[in-house]
Amino acid sequence: MYDVTVRRHALALVAQGRSLNSVSKQTGISRAALRSWQRRLLPVRPSAARCPVCAAPARPRVDGANYAYLLGLYLGDGCVSRLRRTCSLRIACADAWPGLIDECVRAVACVHPANKVFRVQRQGCVAVTAYNPHWPCLFPQHGPGRKHERTIELVGWQREITGTHPWPLIRGLVHSDGSRVVNWTTRTVAGRRKRYEYPRYFFTNKSEGIRRICTDALDAVGVEWTLLSRAGEAINISVARRASVALMDAHVGPKY
Repeated sequence: MYDVTVRRHALALVAQGRSLNSVSKQTGISRAALRSWQRRLLPVRPSAARCPVCAAPARPRVDGANYAYLLGLYLGDGCVSRLRRTCSLRIACADAWPGLIDECVRAVACVHPANKVFRVQRQGCVAVTAYNPHWPCLFPQHGPGRKHERTIELVGWQREITGTHPWPLIRGLVHSDGSRVVNWTTRTVAGRRKRYEYPRYFFTNKSEGIRRICTDALDAVGVEWTLLSRAGEAINISVARRASVALMDAHVGPKY
C-alpha cells in the first residue's frame, strides 16, 4: 500500500509528460497502479466502501422502503450506541409480536446486507441487534440522552426517502410506539341501547420532533389525525375517521 505522498510524486512525474512506462521503471510502481491513481488518488477504506452514506453522502444507496420502515422502528424503540471499535443498532421488539420481530430482522438485513443480525432475548422483548461502525451515518438522529430531550429531525436524504416511501415509515412508527385498537360506545336507537364498535389507530411519543415526522407523513398520504392529551401532555396522535382508518388498515394494519 503506497501512501499519498508517494502517489502524488509518481503522478507529478507523469504530469511532466513522461510515459507511464518510464515512471514505472523509475519508481517500481506498476503502470496499472499509476492508471488507477489517475482516476482516484486517495484509497477507499473498506469500511467506508460498505457504508452507503459515506459512499454517497447526498443520496445514499439504500433500500428505500426497508430503510423507511427501519427508521420508524428506530425512532420509536431503537438506539445506536458507540462501542470501542464499532457501533451497535438495537431495536426493542415485544415478545407479543413475533411477526414484527421477523420484519425488523429482515429490514436490518436489507439496509445493511453485510451485517449479521442477532436476536438477543431480554425480559419481555427481543433486542434485534447488528454491529457496524457506520450506524451513526444511517441514523444521524442518534446522540446522548433520551430522544424526547433533544432535537429530532430528518436530514435531507432521509426526507427524500420518506417522501418517496411514507407508508413504510408510518408502519414502522406504528409498529414501535403505536397501536390499532377497537373502541366502543353505546347509543339509544328506537328506545333501545345499542353497542357500536369502531377501530382507531394511536401513535404515542414524547418527542415533539418524532410526532412531527409522523404527522407530516400522515398528511402526505391524506390521513386525518388529531392530537390528544394524556395526563396533561399532548403526546397522542389519534386516527379515528372511517376513511383514514381504512387507509391505515390497507397499508399498516395491526401488529402481529
